[in-house]
Amino acid sequence: MERDILALINKENRRFSKGQKQIAKFITENYDKAAFMTADKLGRTVGVSESTVVRFASELGYDGYPGMRKAMQDMVRNRLTAVQRIEVAKETIGQDNILNLVLSSDIDKLQSTLDEVDPRSFDQAVKAILNAKTIYIVGMRSSTALASFMGFYLNQMLENVRLVHDTSVSEVYEQVFRIGEGDVFIGISYPRYSSKTIKAMEFAKSTGATAIGITDGDSSPFVGVADVILYAKSDMVSFLDSLVAPMSLINALIVAVGYQRPDNLSDTYHRLEKIWSEYDVYEKLDD
Repeated sequence: MERDILALINKENRRFSKGQKQIAKFITENYDKAAFMTADKLGRTVGVSESTVVRFASELGYDGYPGMRKAMQDMVRNRLTAVQRIEVAKETIGQDNILNLVLSSDIDKLQSTLDEVDPRSFDQAVKAILNAKTIYIVGMRSSTALASFMGFYLNQMLENVRLVHDTSVSEVYEQVFRIGEGDVFIGISYPRYSSKTIKAMEFAKSTGATAIGITDGDSSPFVGVADVILYAKSDMVSFLDSLVAPMSLINALIVAVGYQRPDNLSDTYHRLEKIWSEYDVYEKLDD
């Protein structure tokens, strides 16, 4: 099936019924809103029955309306501007119970990630990190926080970690230009995908380095470039992305790497505790 639902609608439009053409027209003109509507709401908005919307999804080849809505969401997440995201949020979130909605959505994304993550790919990523000559971690825009977190902890356990900072394009390449065979490039990117991260991964691959991608799904530009891909679900929450599941996946990677080096890990943190105590890194609390 074609990934872009708009192209699919355009291809099949001639054989749609009158009601289905109304749905197709609305989706084509308002895909940013349609992607987050229930079948019932989409039907009421267009002026057709919920069953007509469900049949429309089946006509396009989707396994029911949830499959079509997911396809719409996958398509729009990398197209929407921050302003459009806010407008969509007004339609879908409201202001009555934001706390419950956002936390419940994060729980769903964690469960989806746990259900779908590939243990073999996870193990491959851990082995590649442990065997790497040098590890380069790259995350731009909203993924900068994920990259910094990963770099902070891996740098405590390993001596060969380099966090590539989100600067100009030329400076990014200056930070990775020594990468080559035996090295590992870890790219982290979520919609809207950073073009600098993708291009940096392509450069790393061209030198013979192993590329690991942490991203949201098979519509990611990492597909076809990265040697190993780990998927962690993300979702739009108004103008921002929920990155709870990616953070949890990165936590798992860090812990797995640490437990592969138990003696080294203990020695490292004994030394760090002495330094932290000597230089008052942490506030001392009275017993």
